[in-house]
Amino acid sequence: MKLQDIKGSYNAIYSLGDLCLASIQLKQNNLRTFAGVLDWAGSPILPDVTRLLQNRFAGLMDAQNLRVIGYAGDTHICVSDDTYNFVSNHDFEIGPNSLYHLGTYAEVKAKYDRRIQRFLEKAATSQRMLFVRTEGTLEEAAALQNVLSGLVQHDFKVLVVNHAPVSTIIELDWPLEKVCGIQLPNGEKWAGNNHLWQHMLQGIYLI
Repeated sequence: MKLQDIKGSYNAIYSLGDLCLASIQLKQNNLRTFAGVLDWAGSPILPDVTRLLQNRFAGLMDAQNLRVIGYAGDTHICVSDDTYNFVSNHDFEIGPNSLYHLGTYAEVKAKYDRRIQRFLEKAATSQRMLFVRTEGTLEEAAALQNVLSGLVQHDFKVLVVNHAPVSTIIELDWPLEKVCGIQLPNGEKWAGNNHLWQHMLQGIYLI
């Protein structure tokens, strides 16, 4: 699928990780009107994200699966859901939470449950959805497409953005019906590619 093929209007647009970058770019380009499950967490392994979707998020952030890793900067505790290799860096503020006790766990879990429910409702009712993922191989994207085909009731597209030693947008021309593969420069991916993201997302609208 080519980049041009993902242009158009969508009822919902979601980030599928692997870090916060996709969510940041969707927000900057006015394509993010509500929070998704994977927006502000680390989900570096795409097959784990695919498994999470296949399981309809069952068990995500359950207390028995959590492991406190350490501090995430000066403001938050870093917590891993080891079942899905899902890392929370922004949910547990220092103060009510510590390395030994997650005092706001109930509130954080309730927040994720709300986002999961909304995601599943959108997957069931949206006529057209777009998913944006940073980092993933062709084989991983093919597996993701297969699982989304069973989860999303109507039409969907996937944009997979990989970072590589390139100087501009490179279309990978993957032989997948629903997935567009792209490479962007890997020098300064957090802000240096803003103009390229804007170009990629131009012509995409929320309705």
